[in-house]
Amino acid sequence: MNYNIVVAGSGFAGLWAAASAARAVALAHAEDRVNVTVVSPSACMVIRPRLYEAVLDNVAPDLKPLFAALGVRHLAGSVTEIDVAGHRLGISDADGTPTVLNYDKFILATGSCLFMPPVPGLAEHAFSVDQLADAQALDRHLKALAAQPASLARDTVVIVGGGFTGIETAAEMPDRLRSVFGKEAKLRVVIIEQAATVGPDLGAVPRPVIEAALAECGVEIITHTSVAAIDARGLVLSSGQRIDAETVVWTAGARANPLAARIPGDKDGFGRISADPFLHAEGVPDIFVTGDVARAATDTQGNLALMSCQHALSLGRVAGHNAAAELLGLPLHPYSQPKYVTCLDLGAWGALYTEGWDRQVRLTRDEAKALKRDITTKWIYPPAADREAVFAVANPDYVIVP
Repeated sequence: MNYNIVVAGSGFAGLWAAASAARAVALAHAEDRVNVTVVSPSACMVIRPRLYEAVLDNVAPDLKPLFAALGVRHLAGSVTEIDVAGHRLGISDADGTPTVLNYDKFILATGSCLFMPPVPGLAEHAFSVDQLADAQALDRHLKALAAQPASLARDTVVIVGGGFTGIETAAEMPDRLRSVFGKEAKLRVVIIEQAATVGPDLGAVPRPVIEAALAECGVEIITHTSVAAIDARGLVLSSGQRIDAETVVWTAGARANPLAARIPGDKDGFGRISADPFLHAEGVPDIFVTGDVARAATDTQGNLALMSCQHALSLGRVAGHNAAAELLGLPLHPYSQPKYVTCLDLGAWGALYTEGWDRQVRLTRDEAKALKRDITTKWIYPPAADREAVFAVANPDYVIVP
């Protein structure tokens, strides 16, 4: 009897789910009995943690050679329907043609998308760095502004959302604008954050470092404020204040991919599906959730996986292994990732590296910047298409940490 494991998504969690499943199948010598298929629009992995950067070289590496080496099939398309009872998936292929794919085990690894509330003008006038096409559109826009005469609106960029992505985008922006407008341009870069502080989820310990770094970079912070409306020439804040700006970048939070809503069960405020320790979607047989769509405990202390590549890499390995293990009668592996670190890029100032959920500062400035560069250009990238080398790091115990 042949079994089908289907993985939806080829991002951090999806790639490593497929690799881990293929590893388990190979260890059981069951390649002739178990097929592993990845469904995603294209066989590439977009390195989303780099999309705030000015230079977008090699941010969508090709996965076709890697999939071929692992014996994983790639189907270009998107999952549009999930028939839980019938173990069937509705697929829209690259041409938009609908088809049906049967599964024995299904792994949802479709990631997250930018939260877009009903703010007037948001969809029409704001930019983002959420997806590669969004980051490319922002880059084209900034470069095109150079053809306009200097003005307050042209030379002002507002980043809405003072979380991880917002901070990195803002810290990079002054140097990015100088490269477009010239070193003498009178720039204004502003972060708008509705919470009382910038980086509200990053904790109190690193906050003074973050605030000092942003100040040194020339970034202004406005807190206790939300956005009431956006237009082609700026935005209006909830306070009634208007900021003239031809560039508004929206980074205000993420939500699980809408496909998560097609799976029964509890969801959290981010739309993530509750997962048991083995990453089954709770109460739904034969479906696993991983990466940004999974609400999963990282330890026994009450901490939950964040929507980050750090957690997605391990979540993917565990989900893929367990999906194959259930078919092959192998032991299941519980998800556990007790070590937590952050590495925040702070533009020309450097970077900030912390350890632990209390985020104790370990490295700053150039030392942290070098570590950040290694993480985002080496450690999180897909490996070379070497089957044995990949299997050596595709086991569910493997965790990449500094």
